[in-house]
Amino acid sequence: MVNVTWNVWDEPVTRETVEEVAKKLAVTFPEDYIKCAMANHGGHVNPHLFQVEEKERVFGTFLSYITEDSEYIVEVYHDYKETLPAQVVPIAFDPAGNLLCFDYKNHEDDPIVVFWEHENAAEKEMLMHEEGLTAEQAEERARENLFYVADSFTDFLGKLYE
Repeated sequence: MVNVTWNVWDEPVTRETVEEVAKKLAVTFPEDYIKCAMANHGGHVNPHLFQVEEKERVFGTFLSYITEDSEYIVEVYHDYKETLPAQVVPIAFDPAGNLLCFDYKNHEDDPIVVFWEHENAAEKEMLMHEEGLTAEQAEERARENLFYVADSFTDFLGKLYE
């Protein structure tokens, strides 16, 4: 794995816990992510900076696998589900409330890492009612807030810097 240091306060979880969450989210997590999430969920990483379209961004908190945690991955997904594009699953927050996510669209077996910016994001249902968009158009609009970061989780970790 890539040379990063994790500051973690939560106890490690089992592979079964991570895979159970993946089932709840109707996805299959990549192996590199599973191994990292088992030991480091809920943690912070160093280095923590990365680039998104020539803007410096900060890795905030890796989402948790503890059901009682306010940043429990399933709850975060459900909190943002109406705004996130389909086939996008959050894995971490930045300090400003944006999300690092896996994008499974056209990458079902090996999702890419994307950055979802919450500014100007709207619930797809609202876009359909207030702006008269079709479901497909609302989905396209939701994807305008996604920005490519890396081809894989390991590639993403390799792009972190101070």
